[in-house]
Amino acid sequence: MKKFVNDPKDFVAEMLQGLALANPDTLVYVPECNLIHRADAPRADRVSVIQGSGSGHEPAHVLTVGPGMLTAACPGDVFAAPPVDYVIETIRRLASPRGVLLLVNNYTGDRMAFEMAQELAEAEGIEVRTLFVDDDVAVQDSLYTVGRRGVAGNFFVMKAVGAAAEAGASLDELVRIGEKVNAATRTMGVALTACTPPAKGTPLFELGDDEIEFGVGIHGEPGRERRVIASADELVGDLVAAVATDLAVTAGDRFALMINGLGGTPISELYLAYGIAHRLLTNRGAAIARSYVGEYCTSLDMAGLSVTIVRLDHEITELLAAPAEIAVRVF
Repeated sequence: MKKFVNDPKDFVAEMLQGLALANPDTLVYVPECNLIHRADAPRADRVSVIQGSGSGHEPAHVLTVGPGMLTAACPGDVFAAPPVDYVIETIRRLASPRGVLLLVNNYTGDRMAFEMAQELAEAEGIEVRTLFVDDDVAVQDSLYTVGRRGVAGNFFVMKAVGAAAEAGASLDELVRIGEKVNAATRTMGVALTACTPPAKGTPLFELGDDEIEFGVGIHGEPGRERRVIASADELVGDLVAAVATDLAVTAGDRFALMINGLGGTPISELYLAYGIAHRLLTNRGAAIARSYVGEYCTSLDMAGLSVTIVRLDHEITELLAAPAEIAVRVF
Protein backbone atom coordinates (compact mmCIF):
# COMPACT_ATOMS: atom_id res chain seq x y z
CA MET A 1 0.00 0.00 0.00
CA LYS A 2 1.26 3.46 -0.91
CA LYS A 3 -0.84 6.16 0.73
CA PHE A 4 -0.36 9.42 2.60
CA VAL A 5 -1.25 7.98 5.98
CA ASN A 6 0.16 7.90 9.50
CA ASP A 7 -1.58 5.56 11.92
CA PRO A 8 -4.61 4.16 10.05
CA LYS A 9 -6.66 4.56 13.25
CA ASP A 10 -6.16 8.33 12.98
CA PHE A 11 -6.89 8.58 9.26
CA VAL A 12 -10.44 9.97 9.51
CA ALA A 13 -9.68 12.33 12.40
CA GLU A 14 -6.66 13.80 10.61
CA MET A 15 -8.69 14.24 7.42
CA LEU A 16 -11.47 16.05 9.29
CA GLN A 17 -8.98 18.28 11.09
CA GLY A 18 -7.42 19.26 7.77
CA LEU A 19 -10.84 19.99 6.30
CA ALA A 20 -11.70 22.31 9.18
CA LEU A 21 -8.34 24.08 9.03
CA ALA A 22 -8.81 24.71 5.32
CA ASN A 23 -12.27 26.24 5.93
CA PRO A 24 -11.91 28.10 9.26
CA ASP A 25 -14.64 30.66 8.59
CA THR A 26 -17.34 28.25 7.48
CA LEU A 27 -16.82 24.85 9.15
CA VAL A 28 -16.47 23.64 12.74
CA TYR A 29 -14.85 20.32 13.68
CA VAL A 30 -15.89 18.52 16.87
CA PRO A 31 -13.40 15.65 17.33
CA GLU A 32 -15.39 14.00 20.12
CA CYS A 33 -17.98 12.80 17.61
CA ASN A 34 -16.31 13.13 14.19
CA LEU A 35 -18.63 16.08 13.55
CA ILE A 36 -18.26 18.67 10.80
CA HIS A 37 -20.94 21.36 10.90
CA ARG A 38 -21.65 24.79 9.49
CA ALA A 39 -20.20 27.57 11.60
CA ASP A 40 -23.60 29.33 11.62
CA ALA A 41 -25.56 26.25 12.74
CA PRO A 42 -27.90 25.46 14.30
CA ARG A 43 -30.32 28.18 13.27
CA ALA A 44 -33.69 28.69 14.90
CA ASP A 45 -35.32 29.44 11.54
CA ARG A 46 -33.96 26.43 9.63
CA VAL A 47 -34.36 22.67 9.83
CA SER A 48 -30.97 21.05 10.41
CA VAL A 49 -30.10 18.50 7.71
CA ILE A 50 -27.58 15.86 8.82
CA GLN A 51 -26.01 12.95 6.98
CA GLY A 52 -23.49 10.36 8.11
CA SER A 53 -22.25 7.08 6.63
CA GLY A 54 -18.73 5.75 6.62
CA SER A 55 -15.74 7.73 5.47
CA GLY A 56 -13.98 6.95 2.20
CA HIS A 57 -16.75 8.34 -0.04
CA GLU A 58 -15.53 11.93 -0.12
CA PRO A 59 -16.70 14.45 -1.15
CA ALA A 60 -19.76 12.71 0.32
CA HIS A 61 -20.59 13.69 2.98
CA VAL A 62 -18.30 15.89 5.04
CA LEU A 63 -17.24 17.98 2.02
CA THR A 64 -20.85 18.78 1.18
CA VAL A 65 -21.58 20.72 4.38
CA GLY A 66 -22.53 24.34 3.70
CA PRO A 67 -25.35 26.74 2.79
CA GLY A 68 -27.83 25.08 0.48
CA MET A 69 -26.49 21.60 1.25
CA LEU A 70 -25.92 19.74 4.54
CA THR A 71 -25.97 21.40 7.92
CA ALA A 72 -23.64 18.75 9.33
CA ALA A 73 -22.07 15.36 8.76
CA CYS A 74 -20.77 12.82 11.29
CA PRO A 75 -18.89 10.04 9.50
CA GLY A 76 -17.67 6.78 10.90
CA ASP A 77 -14.37 5.11 10.08
CA VAL A 78 -13.65 4.11 6.50
CA PHE A 79 -16.64 2.15 5.19
CA ALA A 80 -18.08 1.89 8.72
CA ALA A 81 -21.25 3.48 10.08
CA PRO A 82 -20.75 6.14 12.76
CA PRO A 83 -21.33 4.95 16.34
CA VAL A 84 -24.74 5.73 17.82
CA ASP A 85 -23.04 7.96 20.39
CA TYR A 86 -21.64 10.14 17.59
CA VAL A 87 -25.01 10.44 15.88
CA ILE A 88 -27.01 11.35 19.00
CA GLU A 89 -24.40 13.92 20.05
CA THR A 90 -24.53 15.42 16.55
CA ILE A 91 -28.32 15.65 16.77
CA ARG A 92 -28.12 17.33 20.18
CA ARG A 93 -25.61 19.91 19.01
CA LEU A 94 -27.51 20.70 15.80
CA ALA A 95 -31.05 20.52 17.19
CA SER A 96 -33.24 23.33 15.89
CA PRO A 97 -36.76 24.41 16.93
CA ARG A 98 -37.72 23.63 13.32
CA GLY A 99 -36.52 20.04 13.71
CA VAL A 100 -33.78 17.76 12.42
CA LEU A 101 -33.77 15.68 9.23
CA LEU A 102 -31.43 12.70 9.00
CA LEU A 103 -30.42 11.54 5.51
CA VAL A 104 -29.24 7.93 5.56
CA ASN A 105 -27.89 5.79 2.73
CA ASN A 106 -29.64 2.43 2.88
CA TYR A 107 -27.01 0.23 4.52
CA THR A 108 -27.75 -1.92 7.54
CA GLY A 109 -25.12 -0.38 9.82
CA ASP A 110 -26.11 3.19 8.96
CA ARG A 111 -29.81 2.45 9.43
CA MET A 112 -29.22 0.93 12.85
CA ALA A 113 -27.06 3.81 14.07
CA PHE A 114 -29.38 6.56 12.90
CA GLU A 115 -32.63 4.84 13.88
CA MET A 116 -31.34 4.24 17.41
CA ALA A 117 -30.09 7.83 17.63
CA GLN A 118 -33.48 9.11 16.45
CA GLU A 119 -35.25 7.18 19.20
CA LEU A 120 -32.89 8.59 21.83
CA ALA A 121 -33.31 12.13 20.49
CA GLU A 122 -37.10 11.87 20.43
CA ALA A 123 -37.03 10.68 24.04
CA GLU A 124 -35.24 13.94 24.84
CA GLY A 125 -37.95 15.95 23.10
CA ILE A 126 -36.07 16.67 19.85
CA GLU A 127 -38.18 16.48 16.69
CA VAL A 128 -36.34 14.19 14.26
CA ARG A 129 -37.29 12.55 10.97
CA THR A 130 -35.23 10.08 8.90
CA LEU A 131 -35.16 9.67 5.14
CA PHE A 132 -33.49 6.66 3.53
CA VAL A 133 -31.78 6.87 0.13
CA ASP A 134 -31.86 3.71 -2.04
CA ASP A 135 -31.08 4.66 -5.64
CA ASP A 136 -28.88 1.69 -6.67
CA VAL A 137 -30.56 -0.64 -9.16
CA ALA A 138 -27.76 -3.22 -9.34
CA VAL A 139 -29.06 -5.62 -6.70
CA GLN A 140 -32.05 -5.84 -4.42
CA ASP A 141 -30.05 -7.08 -1.43
CA SER A 142 -26.31 -7.01 -0.74
CA LEU A 143 -23.77 -7.99 1.91
CA TYR A 144 -24.42 -4.62 3.56
CA THR A 145 -28.15 -4.05 3.34
CA VAL A 146 -31.67 -5.31 2.91
CA GLY A 147 -33.18 -3.63 -0.10
CA ARG A 148 -31.45 -1.35 -2.57
CA ARG A 149 -28.27 0.47 -1.62
CA GLY A 150 -27.85 4.22 -1.36
CA VAL A 151 -25.06 5.39 -3.65
CA ALA A 152 -24.25 8.48 -5.76
CA GLY A 153 -27.91 9.46 -6.15
CA ASN A 154 -27.78 10.67 -2.54
CA PHE A 155 -26.19 13.85 -3.91
CA PHE A 156 -29.47 14.86 -5.54
CA VAL A 157 -31.47 14.17 -2.38
CA MET A 158 -29.14 16.25 -0.19
CA LYS A 159 -29.00 19.04 -2.79
CA ALA A 160 -32.77 19.32 -3.13
CA VAL A 161 -33.44 18.99 0.61
CA GLY A 162 -30.61 21.39 1.44
CA ALA A 163 -31.97 24.01 -0.93
CA ALA A 164 -35.45 23.71 0.52
CA ALA A 165 -34.11 23.92 4.09
CA GLU A 166 -32.16 27.06 3.19
CA ALA A 167 -35.41 28.58 1.92
CA GLY A 168 -37.10 27.88 5.27
CA ALA A 169 -39.17 24.80 4.39
CA SER A 170 -40.74 22.80 7.21
CA LEU A 171 -39.55 19.38 8.33
CA ASP A 172 -42.60 17.70 6.77
CA GLU A 173 -41.94 19.50 3.49
CA LEU A 174 -38.30 18.40 3.47
CA VAL A 175 -39.33 14.78 3.95
CA ARG A 176 -41.80 15.07 1.06
CA ILE A 177 -39.15 16.58 -1.22
CA GLY A 178 -36.51 14.04 -0.25
CA GLU A 179 -38.82 11.10 -0.87
CA LYS A 180 -39.86 12.57 -4.22
CA VAL A 181 -36.26 13.02 -5.42
CA ASN A 182 -35.22 9.59 -4.17
CA ALA A 183 -38.13 7.99 -6.06
CA ALA A 184 -37.05 9.78 -9.24
CA THR A 185 -33.37 8.74 -9.03
CA ARG A 186 -31.55 5.62 -10.24
CA THR A 187 -27.84 4.67 -10.19
CA MET A 188 -25.61 1.80 -11.24
CA GLY A 189 -21.83 1.49 -11.19
CA VAL A 190 -18.93 -0.59 -12.45
CA ALA A 191 -15.49 -1.17 -10.90
CA LEU A 192 -12.33 -1.74 -12.93
CA THR A 193 -10.17 -2.19 -9.80
CA ALA A 194 -10.66 -2.70 -6.09
CA CYS A 195 -9.93 -0.03 -3.48
CA THR A 196 -7.47 -0.21 -0.57
CA PRO A 197 -8.72 0.87 2.88
CA PRO A 198 -5.88 2.32 5.00
CA ALA A 199 -6.58 -0.02 7.91
CA LYS A 200 -6.51 -3.12 5.68
CA GLY A 201 -3.48 -2.20 3.59
CA THR A 202 -4.44 -4.51 0.73
CA PRO A 203 -7.16 -4.35 -1.94
CA LEU A 204 -10.64 -5.03 -0.60
CA PHE A 205 -11.26 -7.71 -3.24
CA GLU A 206 -9.41 -9.30 -6.13
CA LEU A 207 -10.05 -8.77 -9.82
CA GLY A 208 -8.16 -10.48 -12.61
CA ASP A 209 -6.30 -8.37 -15.16
CA ASP A 210 -9.22 -8.63 -17.57
CA GLU A 211 -12.05 -8.67 -15.00
CA ILE A 212 -14.48 -6.00 -13.81
CA GLU A 213 -17.27 -5.97 -11.21
CA PHE A 214 -20.50 -4.87 -12.86
CA GLY A 215 -23.02 -3.31 -10.48
CA VAL A 216 -20.46 -2.85 -7.69
CA GLY A 217 -21.40 -1.12 -4.42
CA ILE A 218 -19.46 1.82 -3.04
CA HIS A 219 -17.84 -0.37 -0.38
CA GLY A 220 -16.63 -2.86 -2.97
CA GLU A 221 -19.45 -5.29 -2.29
CA PRO A 222 -20.38 -7.50 -5.25
CA GLY A 223 -22.78 -6.38 -7.93
CA ARG A 224 -24.73 -8.22 -10.59
CA GLU A 225 -21.82 -10.12 -12.07
CA ARG A 226 -18.09 -10.34 -12.55
CA ARG A 227 -17.35 -10.15 -16.23
CA VAL A 228 -14.57 -9.60 -18.76
CA ILE A 229 -13.73 -5.98 -19.48
CA ALA A 230 -15.26 -4.58 -22.65
CA SER A 231 -15.33 -1.30 -24.59
CA ALA A 232 -16.56 1.92 -23.00
CA ASP A 233 -19.54 1.85 -25.36
CA GLU A 234 -20.57 -1.57 -24.06
CA LEU A 235 -19.98 -0.90 -20.37
CA VAL A 236 -21.66 2.51 -20.28
CA GLY A 237 -24.39 1.20 -22.54
CA ASP A 238 -25.22 -1.57 -20.08
CA LEU A 239 -25.25 0.89 -17.15
CA VAL A 240 -27.55 3.28 -19.01
CA ALA A 241 -29.85 0.43 -20.03
CA ALA A 242 -30.14 -0.68 -16.41
CA VAL A 243 -31.04 2.71 -14.96
CA ALA A 244 -33.22 3.74 -17.92
CA THR A 245 -35.21 0.51 -17.79
CA ASP A 246 -35.71 0.71 -14.04
CA LEU A 247 -36.90 4.32 -14.21
CA ALA A 248 -38.99 3.65 -17.34
CA VAL A 249 -37.38 6.36 -19.49
CA THR A 250 -39.65 7.37 -22.35
CA ALA A 251 -39.52 9.97 -25.09
CA GLY A 252 -40.19 13.48 -23.85
CA ASP A 253 -38.85 12.96 -20.34
CA ARG A 254 -36.35 15.49 -18.91
CA PHE A 255 -33.41 14.26 -16.84
CA ALA A 256 -30.34 15.18 -14.89
CA LEU A 257 -27.43 12.93 -15.87
CA MET A 258 -24.46 12.27 -13.58
CA ILE A 259 -21.26 10.40 -14.34
CA ASN A 260 -19.67 9.87 -10.94
CA GLY A 261 -16.05 8.78 -10.53
CA LEU A 262 -15.36 6.21 -7.82
CA GLY A 263 -12.03 7.78 -6.81
CA GLY A 264 -9.41 6.49 -9.24
CA THR A 265 -10.80 7.29 -12.68
CA PRO A 266 -9.32 10.14 -14.76
CA ILE A 267 -11.71 12.99 -15.52
CA SER A 268 -11.06 12.44 -19.23
CA GLU A 269 -12.59 8.98 -18.99
CA LEU A 270 -15.57 10.35 -17.07
CA TYR A 271 -16.30 12.85 -19.84
CA LEU A 272 -15.90 10.12 -22.44
CA ALA A 273 -18.48 8.09 -20.54
CA TYR A 274 -20.75 11.13 -20.26
CA GLY A 275 -20.75 11.52 -24.04
CA ILE A 276 -21.80 7.91 -24.49
CA ALA A 277 -24.54 8.08 -21.83
CA HIS A 278 -25.87 11.38 -23.22
CA ARG A 279 -26.11 9.92 -26.72
CA LEU A 280 -27.85 6.76 -25.55
CA LEU A 281 -30.43 8.62 -23.48
CA THR A 282 -31.19 11.14 -26.23
CA ASN A 283 -31.58 8.22 -28.63
CA ARG A 284 -34.40 7.08 -26.34
CA GLY A 285 -36.02 10.50 -26.75
CA ALA A 286 -34.98 11.82 -23.34
CA ALA A 287 -33.81 15.41 -22.88
CA ILE A 288 -30.74 15.99 -20.69
CA ALA A 289 -31.48 19.25 -18.86
CA ARG A 290 -28.75 19.15 -16.18
CA SER A 291 -25.30 17.55 -16.32
CA TYR A 292 -22.88 16.43 -13.59
CA VAL A 293 -19.43 14.96 -14.27
CA GLY A 294 -16.85 14.39 -11.54
CA GLU A 295 -16.43 12.76 -8.15
CA TYR A 296 -19.51 13.01 -5.93
CA CYS A 297 -19.60 9.72 -4.01
CA THR A 298 -16.37 7.76 -4.23
CA SER A 299 -14.91 4.51 -2.94
CA LEU A 300 -11.43 5.65 -1.89
CA ASP A 301 -9.12 4.95 -4.84
CA MET A 302 -11.34 2.57 -6.81
CA ALA A 303 -11.12 2.89 -10.58
CA GLY A 304 -14.65 2.87 -11.92
CA LEU A 305 -17.72 5.01 -12.35
CA SER A 306 -21.45 5.10 -11.87
CA VAL A 307 -24.28 6.48 -13.98
CA THR A 308 -27.14 8.30 -12.25
CA ILE A 309 -30.28 9.69 -13.85
CA VAL A 310 -32.96 11.80 -12.19
CA ARG A 311 -36.36 12.42 -13.75
CA LEU A 312 -36.93 16.17 -13.50
CA ASP A 313 -40.00 18.29 -12.99
CA HIS A 314 -40.18 22.01 -12.31
CA GLU A 315 -39.80 21.66 -8.54
CA ILE A 316 -36.77 19.35 -8.64
CA THR A 317 -35.09 21.44 -11.33
CA GLU A 318 -35.48 24.63 -9.28
CA LEU A 319 -34.06 22.97 -6.17
CA LEU A 320 -31.06 21.55 -8.02
CA ALA A 321 -30.36 24.98 -9.54
CA ALA A 322 -30.52 26.82 -6.20
CA PRO A 323 -27.24 28.33 -4.91
CA ALA A 324 -25.02 26.23 -2.66
CA GLU A 325 -21.61 26.67 -1.04
CA ILE A 326 -19.46 23.74 0.08
CA ALA A 327 -15.85 23.02 0.97
CA VAL A 328 -14.98 21.81 -2.55
CA ARG A 329 -14.30 25.10 -4.33
CA VAL A 330 -13.53 25.88 -7.96
CA PHE A 331 -11.41 28.96 -8.53
